[in-house]
Amino acid sequence: MKLLRVGELDKEIPAILDNENKIRDLSKIIQDFNPDNLNFENLDKIKKVDIKSLAQLDDNQRIGACVTQPANFLAIGLNYKAHAKETNSDAPKEPIVFNKSPYSIIGPNDEVIIPKFSNSLDHEVEIAIVIGRKAKYVKEEEAQNFIFGYCICNDVSEREWQKNRGGQWVKGKSGDTFGPLGPYLVTKDEIKNPFNLNLSLDLNSKRRQTGNTSLMIFNFNFLISHITQFITLMPGDIITTGTPAGVGMGMNPPDYLKDGDVMVLKVDNLGEQNLKVVKENND
Repeated sequence: MKLLRVGELDKEIPAILDNENKIRDLSKIIQDFNPDNLNFENLDKIKKVDIKSLAQLDDNQRIGACVTQPANFLAIGLNYKAHAKETNSDAPKEPIVFNKSPYSIIGPNDEVIIPKFSNSLDHEVEIAIVIGRKAKYVKEEEAQNFIFGYCICNDVSEREWQKNRGGQWVKGKSGDTFGPLGPYLVTKDEIKNPFNLNLSLDLNSKRRQTGNTSLMIFNFNFLISHITQFITLMPGDIITTGTPAGVGMGMNPPDYLKDGDVMVLKVDNLGEQNLKVVKENND
């Protein structure tokens, strides 16, 4: 199933895409795609619904982030060897885990804002995992049992703040609009082989990033097992799993996002993001 949230900012309602790609209203079945409702009991409830019996919604309205209000928005650094190489870093021996603020989350077609005093904003196409049940000390071979679904994430990053402003990466990863999610939260049963998904990012109609999940250093199952040795994950938690090569920081000279740029992100079976970059209004 392809689940989504539609409507004006902070007024989104849950919806589902039918087999003709029409948007159907799920608000009478589930309140929202948030930590209180993202569980397998509600997923079973949705599966029993005759989707065609649900009210059809306007296809042209805004699509919001497919998940809202996660308690944890975790991210993985340097999870593709080519990306580690382009940043002059060694491939990690175990996952680099950091936080993104949940307040950075926006919809898949919203504007990405260049913050005041930012000069090195960058893009990162990634696949995010959404957790569907409490996860602690998970065995790698059982990790799929804890995944509710997958979605596209753009791990927008301010490189100067990330690298040179002291301490952890969270400063450069958590600005407003730094976490576009969606368009769809695709349930795991729809993804036949999550370990062979193509992902790409075009900037102003030119290809910048291309990758495949088969090239990840640490796959989805390993990441869930590893993280839950340290952190208990709960329904609705998000793990965005790393980006392939082609980021602006890796170019010579670096080429960062500018006012008016347009990013198009695609992942097999997960849909497409279209994001315009705009400079923050400092008036």
